[in-house]
Amino acid sequence: YHCYANDTQLIFSFPPSDTTVSARISTCLSDISLWMSAHQLKLNPCKTELLIIPGDSSPGQDLQITLHDSLLSPSATACNLGVTMDNKLSFFPHVANVACRFLLYNIRRIRQFLSIQAAQVLVQSLVISRLDYCSSLLFSHTTPLLRSLHWLPVAARIRFKTLMLAYKAKNGPAPSYLSDLITSRTAPRCLRSSSTARLVPPSLRMRGKYILRLFSVLAPRWWNELPLDVRTAESLIIFKR
Repeated sequence: YHCYANDTQLIFSFPPSDTTVSARISTCLSDISLWMSAHQLKLNPCKTELLIIPGDSSPGQDLQITLHDSLLSPSATACNLGVTMDNKLSFFPHVANVACRFLLYNIRRIRQFLSIQAAQVLVQSLVISRLDYCSSLLFSHTTPLLRSLHWLPVAARIRFKTLMLAYKAKNGPAPSYLSDLITSRTAPRCLRSSSTARLVPPSLRMRGKYILRLFSVLAPRWWNELPLDVRTAESLIIFKR
């Protein structure tokens, strides 16, 4: 599970043949509700969502979870810390939700009253920041204008943010659920390659549309493609340059 302020997530991984998962989730929710009641808090059934993400070859399941007197049914989408996740991990609903923002239209209405620098600051702070938020989930053209504004293309921004997380996970500070996903390469003997600061790519026993998008897969691959002086940067500020 993960707790973020007033948002609590329960994450279960189970085979399609598991017939006890509904009871286990219901029991876990009941325990959380009791703990909250003992600490003057309340678990709101109306804001509790159930999202089932089946594997590539697994059929969808229709679980029924009981919370107090309410019955939770699987949803097609669920909002997770500002990201709209769907049960196929296509992220099409999230893209549609971000694209419908009207901030860029409002900036356009006042563009004639703004200098180039002011317009750039507004777009970067109000629009680009929203596009950047959790953009690494969307991984699957550079123009002279983008270069003059020091804006990276979307694919490059995703790689940049992923490598930033990899640096923090490798050198700190990063939460354990990120640092546990990568492993630094160590040599049994003192070899020239032992000082290259590389990461160990995971052995992929399974392949699928989800596996190749995992942080534990992308981060080592992109990290090992970096020049040695970047991988061995002494600080995050130097690494970002």
